[in-house]
Amino acid sequence: QVQLVESGGGLVQAGGSLRLSCAASRRTFSGNAMAWFRQAPGKEREFVAAISWSGGSTQYADSVKGRFTVSRDNAKNTVYLTMNSLKPEDTAVYCCAARIYSSLASPLRNDYRDWGQGTQVTVSS
Repeated sequence: QVQLVESGGGLVQAGGSLRLSCAASRRTFSGNAMAWFRQAPGKEREFVAAISWSGGSTQYADSVKGRFTVSRDNAKNTVYLTMNSLKPEDTAVYCCAARIYSSLASPLRNDYRDWGQGTQVTVSS
């Protein structure tokens, strides 16, 4: 079973930047599409960004387009989320997810089987 461990969260002022990392435990990471989701207190978990296994295809939620970038390093079994121009409404727990046995990026939560525990991102105004 793939294990996912996120890191890089923290407290940042509005307009600032953070880069989240998600490390996978298995070599098969390179065959799977990956995604980032987030959940704010009292809200449903929502899609943020996804990337195909090759890295050639990415998808973003409208709320983060132009500010966030998803990338991956298959040699390191790691996916990244670079977040710029952060806003207070970006405050949430950010989780990465692996779409096991599929290389295609998807924005659908149910397409992802394995999830990390998440890392807290707090943006102050």
